[in-house]
Amino acid sequence: MIYSRITGTGGYLPDNVVTNKDLEKIVDTTEQWIVERTGIHKRHIAREDEYTCDLAEQAARNALDMAGLSPQDIDLIVVATTTADQVFPSTACLLQARLGIHGPAAFDVQAVCTGFVYALSVADQFIKSGSATKTLVVGAETVSRIIDWTDRNTCVLFGDGAGAVVIEASEEPGIISTHLHADGAFEQLLRVPGGISRGYAQLQEGNAYMEMRGNEVFKMAVTTLGRIVDETLAANDMQKSDIDWLIPHQANIRIINATAKKLQTPMDRVVVTVHEHGNTSAASVPLALDVAVRDGRIQRGETLLMEAFGGGFTWGSVLAKF
Repeated sequence: MIYSRITGTGGYLPDNVVTNKDLEKIVDTTEQWIVERTGIHKRHIAREDEYTCDLAEQAARNALDMAGLSPQDIDLIVVATTTADQVFPSTACLLQARLGIHGPAAFDVQAVCTGFVYALSVADQFIKSGSATKTLVVGAETVSRIIDWTDRNTCVLFGDGAGAVVIEASEEPGIISTHLHADGAFEQLLRVPGGISRGYAQLQEGNAYMEMRGNEVFKMAVTTLGRIVDETLAANDMQKSDIDWLIPHQANIRIINATAKKLQTPMDRVVVTVHEHGNTSAASVPLALDVAVRDGRIQRGETLLMEAFGGGFTWGSVLAKF
């Protein structure tokens, strides 16, 4: 049987840092409130001349270096992003050109904060079907571009960044299973209402920014992530104790704590990076994975559960042997 196995991870955060103290000068909030409610201490914000593809390229090159591969070894690129540089070509195609790769398929996946989980699942299927052997999967976002910086309900939560993995065909177990879901009935709870078809020319008149009903999103996220944990374990006839590391979407420390409690996982077995960069949407899971791999916490052979929840609503999980 062919498996897809993670052989390299990479991450990148813009140099420009916005702290909670900085936000106190912009909106009616306090550092204490932000930390207590979200766990976030700072976020990295792309410069005006820094774009999603720029972040994706840095993370991708870091992942390729760890995997010991050159860009020309890659035969599929999947980029998860909600904040593409252009209407088209896709960010994946732009990244492909940056890396000097010519010919293999490259495309974007849009599932907001669950985007990386969706993209990893897609790439896994390509490898298992024999359609690819060495795949680059990237989650990259400049969420700051769709934030109203006068809206304290959203501006304190989000930041920019990119994370990437290389997955390769292997005879050894790697990605064990993936589980993807969506329910568009909850669209109005978390959205950017504007878009290409709904009035492209008017995007900057107010409907280009994220809208979120925070309390309702929080409740849905906690409930839904609890269900995806149960589903993933049941599908693989595994116990909660079989999971070595929980790598959750880095949205809010309270959501992370609730999911860890559901899994009965002590927090020292949960990878938490939200304090360093806030919610980076599709980039948050691969960024957290990369941090824990590079600092030595995650070791080869350990079992990882990655999970995320995002606008749509979308949600999903990846169970993998590292």
